[in-house]
Amino acid sequence: MSALGWVISNILTQAGIVIALIAMLGLVLQGKGVGATVVGTFKTLLGFYVLAAGSAILVDTLTYFGTVFQAAFNMTGVVPSIEAVNGYATNNLQLGGQIALTFLGIFVVNILLARLTPWKYIFLTGQALLWMATMTVVLGHAAGLHGAWLIAAASLVGGVFAVGMPAAAQPIVRRITGNDAIALGHFCTIGYLVEAGVAWLVRRRGTDRQPSTEEVTLPRSLEFLQDTYMSLAVVMVPLYLVTAAFAGADPVADQTGDMNHMVHAFIQAVQFVVGVYVLMAGVRLLLGEIVPAFRGISMRLVPDSRPALDCPVLFPYAPNAVVVGFITTTLGTVIAMLALPALGFAVIVPGMLTNFFAGGTAGIFGNAVGGRRGALVGGVVHGLFITLLPALLVTTFLNLGFPNLSATDVDTITAGLVFAYVIGPIMRAF
Repeated sequence: MSALGWVISNILTQAGIVIALIAMLGLVLQGKGVGATVVGTFKTLLGFYVLAAGSAILVDTLTYFGTVFQAAFNMTGVVPSIEAVNGYATNNLQLGGQIALTFLGIFVVNILLARLTPWKYIFLTGQALLWMATMTVVLGHAAGLHGAWLIAAASLVGGVFAVGMPAAAQPIVRRITGNDAIALGHFCTIGYLVEAGVAWLVRRRGTDRQPSTEEVTLPRSLEFLQDTYMSLAVVMVPLYLVTAAFAGADPVADQTGDMNHMVHAFIQAVQFVVGVYVLMAGVRLLLGEIVPAFRGISMRLVPDSRPALDCPVLFPYAPNAVVVGFITTTLGTVIAMLALPALGFAVIVPGMLTNFFAGGTAGIFGNAVGGRRGALVGGVVHGLFITLLPALLVTTFLNLGFPNLSATDVDTITAGLVFAYVIGPIMRAF
């Protein structure tokens, strides 16, 4: 168990290493030479970590923005955190070993299902698999499962989600990318499909072609906004500055030192644009290597399989939709934060990281199905939806005697609620 635990914690949960090893396997199966295999493996690893570096910059600046946003508008309540759920499960419930084995079990079930069923998707977002393992184990344990039965049931449910979610999203991903080379491996997919459904309802009727967020016609004096990074700056700099003006200097005094808090806000907004730039560069490098390398696995081990990758791989296809999705999802989460307590739910504070990464991806889905109208209206509904499910999870945890905890990824929440409201009652009935 100690050796397996070492492999899981040091190798299998390191998404960059896993993706690089899979790329190496694909190149070996294609009979590539040593030099080509080494170069392809390293460039895949490099692409992933360039992408991760961009994500890290975004995480830092969005964490800052979340702090000033809460201070500016006096928001208090539950801040969803799957990391906190994982910590509680490991330290208080002593479920760390079961979570580790379930993580491995989900990947095995994923491979088996991809091999034996029409769902030819291999989920490569390792951290997301860990969070799926956490949620299914915690609520499976609460439902009355223990030991090998808990690991087996959680692995099966998680494995089904690992192939089912990419399969459900693929028709829209195909529309976004124009091909079937990659799939989406991100456990917020139910929310993306909710936005796509709303976008379909509000789309312009009588035509298959919807006005896209990427086709905004600008006067000559504003043509500079057609540059992705300039348009990002025009939106994000005022957003950061206005929020910082409402919040004042105190909430971030430990970060700014002698620097004026408004200047600090401006720099943070610029850092946001830098993060997106680095992230996009990483996506291009990663896709340039992983897609050709994956052909070896597709040809030999799991015929016709596709790599299901993290959500930023879709950002270059509709960068304006990412910004629209972020803003409209944030609006929806704020509305839900104010409205849900009136219905007896906990106050869920908007999480800016989820709003950007999940909201931005949802915006791409809404735009692909319903154009600009779909991205705008669908984004608000998406924000409502991704706040409702964490609120339901808080209620579920409290009913089970757990602390005031919640999480954000709606697919993992849904998988956990299957144990709480389907498997648990069945077990108690027998």
